[in-house]
Amino acid sequence: MNNIKASSTSHQVLAWGTVLFKLHRALLTSAQGEGVTWPLPDPLGTPLSPPELLQIQEMKEAFKSQDRALLESTLEYVARALAFEALDAQLIARSWINQSNRESEFNAFKWPSHLADFESAWQTLVSNSGSVWEPSAGSPNLGLYAVLPNSQWVERMAQAGVPTVQLRFKSNDTKAIEREIHASVRAVQGTATRLFINDHWLLAIEAGAHGVHLGQEDLEALEIQGMEHIKRSGLLLGLSTHGYSEMMNAHRFRPSYMALGAVFPTTLKQMKTLPQGLGRLHQYANLMQSYSLVGIGGIDEHTIPMALASGVGSVAVVRAITGAPEPEKEAKRLMKLF
Repeated sequence: MNNIKASSTSHQVLAWGTVLFKLHRALLTSAQGEGVTWPLPDPLGTPLSPPELLQIQEMKEAFKSQDRALLESTLEYVARALAFEALDAQLIARSWINQSNRESEFNAFKWPSHLADFESAWQTLVSNSGSVWEPSAGSPNLGLYAVLPNSQWVERMAQAGVPTVQLRFKSNDTKAIEREIHASVRAVQGTATRLFINDHWLLAIEAGAHGVHLGQEDLEALEIQGMEHIKRSGLLLGLSTHGYSEMMNAHRFRPSYMALGAVFPTTLKQMKTLPQGLGRLHQYANLMQSYSLVGIGGIDEHTIPMALASGVGSVAVVRAITGAPEPEKEAKRLMKLF
């Protein structure tokens, strides 16, 4: 009997999940390196057969009858089928249930996008979600955001008028790192360019940079005293995210901006997660619209307008500038896309 029940449950999850996958497969767009689909398809425009419409009605009835465990299992199954990481899939499923509770109805066409629904789901999923920090110094629209390897590049792009730059100088030589950071701070003086320092927050504070950019691993290693120091300094704080769970982790630190990526495949950095794609970027930007947002990862001249259409106010580029034959001219050309 238990086997029959389990088989019936699995069949129902598969049946419902197949319809939901069909509705929201745009979230796979470019997520696995496939060709860019533009404009993104709207779930409401998805043609559905009578049996598929019946499955949607069954999901609505399941929600009304309090049979929500099966519905949540289906939603998690769909999120995993859409190539979301395990924790992200759980977060999506619970947030969708929270959305349905808040609206008193399950809507198969409406992907969850209300921050309060995700906040509540996050608290139930993570046993120690940590304290919520005071907001960091506000960050305006960052525009074209150039990620650069050294202070010489910082100076060139500041002189070209690029509104935001990040020094991502990689070295094991502490003195060399310190020299590059101080040189970069000097390079943007007298210009309108904002300078963010990758990783080295204490040196960024000492040198007088505008801000610091930290990854998720940096957050894990950063002690409470370190974050308190950053907050007290007035330093602008940017945080990298690669999906829903990392966005929620970043959200509790109330950064000046969040970087969302990698949007497209990139060879510049070894990524632990699949490229997010334009479909997800739109959902992420909608969810975190209260923040200044930066799309990052494999974005070029062709895809900048598509990324900006998601609602992010800024796009980060690396090789689009550093690999250009005439970087200053290319930077000025890219700025005109904003």
